[in-house]
Amino acid sequence: MGLPDVVSRVEWERARRELLEAEKAFTKERDALNTRRRELPMVLVDKAYSFEGAGGRAGLLELFEGRDQLVVYHFMFQPEWDAGCPNCTGFVDDIGSTRLLNAANTTFALVSRAPYEKLTAYQAARGWEYPWYSSYGSDFNYDYHVTLDESVVPFEYNYRTKPEWDARPNNEHTQTQQPFDLHGLSCFLRVDEQIYHTYSTYGRGPDAMTFTVTALDLTALGRQEPWEKPADRAVPSHQDHCH
Repeated sequence: MGLPDVVSRVEWERARRELLEAEKAFTKERDALNTRRRELPMVLVDKAYSFEGAGGRAGLLELFEGRDQLVVYHFMFQPEWDAGCPNCTGFVDDIGSTRLLNAANTTFALVSRAPYEKLTAYQAARGWEYPWYSSYGSDFNYDYHVTLDESVVPFEYNYRTKPEWDARPNNEHTQTQQPFDLHGLSCFLRVDEQIYHTYSTYGRGPDAMTFTVTALDLTALGRQEPWEKPADRAVPSHQDHCH
């Protein structure tokens, strides 16, 4: 395994100051990107979705729990599976308390396609208290492009069509037997009784929300994934992959 060069404290501080300038520039770019995200237009949600949760059947409005914003994590858990996706599980394990999020008038919820009974069993085993809803029998997962099934909706994931995915190297999405689920995150805004879809992200989009990933990005060995650079610092992945 290749390790960083060993230098004097003076040389290290010089290099660190150079990196700090890049970090400050990135922070400003991130602030500008967040502004663009807030300036995105929104779409009225005019379809009545049905979910099953701890309180029985619920519509999308009930998922807000009276708050004005809703963040939904599309957790990969297909109806035929007996356990949730390991990577999605790791993501949720890393969330921690949502108390401050709630204080900002925002609710966080998990939504999966598996029947509610499977979700509650898995939730209990993990010790999670986040609200988790089953969208089984609903169009919700399909409309937000985390369940891919061309017999229901045209193929689209992470804003790419099937031909666009087919043109990409090492693509597995269009080769997987349908239907199959992938992960994502969607944000909604409530204005009185009207609901608007404001944002969705997929793939590595939710990375920035994960404490472990963010902490590892500050370390010399990084996330310890084979795609990272410097390449000679990769070690065998400690994470399982989804079904």
